[in-house]
Amino acid sequence: MSSHRLQIRDLTVSYHRVPAVHHLDLEMQCGKSIALLGPNGAGKTSLFKAMVGLVKPETGAIELGGHGTRRTRKDIAYLPQREAVDWDFPLTVRGLAEMGRYTRLGWWRRFDSADEAAVQTALATMELTELAERQISALSGGQQQRAFLARALAQEAHVMLLDEPFTGLDKSAQDLLGQALRRLVKAGNLVIASHHDLKSVPELFDQVIFLNGELIAFGDTADVFTERNIDRTFGTQAFAGTSRSAR
Repeated sequence: MSSHRLQIRDLTVSYHRVPAVHHLDLEMQCGKSIALLGPNGAGKTSLFKAMVGLVKPETGAIELGGHGTRRTRKDIAYLPQREAVDWDFPLTVRGLAEMGRYTRLGWWRRFDSADEAAVQTALATMELTELAERQISALSGGQQQRAFLARALAQEAHVMLLDEPFTGLDKSAQDLLGQALRRLVKAGNLVIASHHDLKSVPELFDQVIFLNGELIAFGDTADVFTERNIDRTFGTQAFAGTSRSAR
C-alpha cells in the first residue's frame, strides 16, 4: 500500500465559472499524514469532492497508482464535516462500518464472511467493538469520527480524506482521534485532513499543503510549516500569535 502515489495534475475546479481550485499540481505518497491548510473558501472541500468524483474538474487529472479515480474510487474514502451528517438517521456503528463494504460488493455479490471479517477488523482497529450495536446518534463526537474511519477501513481504502475531523472535539477525543490516524498511517494509508488548529499541526501531521485557491506550499512539516507560508496563505492578521508555533 505504501508504494501507491496520489497524483494531482493541473486540477481546476470551478463553480459558475469561478475557480475554487486553480491549476493545482501535487504528488503524495501513501504512508503519510497530511494537513490541508487554508482559510474558509480556499477550496479545501472542493478539492476533496473532486478527488472522490462528487464534482467534475474543469481541467486536470487525479490518479492513484497510475490509474484514474473512476477506476480507483473504491480506494479513496471521504469523511465530510460532522455538521454535514444526519446523525439522527437510525444506523448503528456496525451498520455504518458495513456501508464501507458496499463499494467492494458490486451489484451481485452478497455480504459474506470475508466482508464480516473486514468490518470486525475495522471496528477493532478504531476501538469500537463494544459500541458496535449503539446508534451513531448516541456517540460522542470523537466516537462518531472514529466510526466513520471504521467505515473507511472496512472499505479497504488506501486514501482517506477528512474534512475538519478535529473540529468540536475536546482534548481527550482529539488525542484518541490523533492516535487512530497514526495507526492508519503506520499501516500504509494516506491520510489528508483539512485542519484549522495551527498549533497542533506539527504534532499530528508529517506534511502540509497550504492552499488558497492555488497551491501556496507543499512539503514536510519541518520544512514548509513556517510563519512566511502561514502569512502567505491566511494573511498576516488572520492567525496572529498562533503562527508562533511554526518554525
